[in-house]
Amino acid sequence: MIRTFDKIASGVAQAANAAGTLIIILMILMVNYEIVARGLFNQPFRGTYEVVQFSLVMIVFLQLPDVIRAGRLTRSDGLLGMITRRNRGAGRTLSRLIDGFSMTFMLIVAYAIWPEFLDMWETQDFFGVPGVFTAPWWPIKLAIFLSSCLCAIHFALRIILRPYEPAGTDAHGEDAA
Repeated sequence: MIRTFDKIASGVAQAANAAGTLIIILMILMVNYEIVARGLFNQPFRGTYEVVQFSLVMIVFLQLPDVIRAGRLTRSDGLLGMITRRNRGAGRTLSRLIDGFSMTFMLIVAYAIWPEFLDMWETQDFFGVPGVFTAPWWPIKLAIFLSSCLCAIHFALRIILRPYEPAGTDAHGEDAA
């Protein structure tokens, strides 16, 4: 059952990553359109700054769960690798502890952003310049909340299913070289 849940969570993370990639492509097209429209027709796309600002937050939070799922989250694990090579059990325990702290942090982010999402949903608060370009805040808050929850799920799955193996070791913790 946990493996099925892992597959579902992985699929959702990969779909969110693809959505983040699509936003990058759309943002590139919009910025290029703005450059051409400004340069050739003196008619810039109003709101480019706001859309880029909005998009960057969405991109980061949409792609983060898949980064965690794939084990590509940037971290310095030199000490963890050294500990694991000397004592595989201690290294795995420490790795699980780090993932547990990371999961807790993502749950705190989700807990903190949820009231903000509800407030933005109810008040329909907007960002941007009124009369020029405005957009609602709630999609960003919702993306942060959902992403944080999905990140916490992936950290939990790492604790349960994917114990840490440092680079350069085989499945038994022995040096591969």
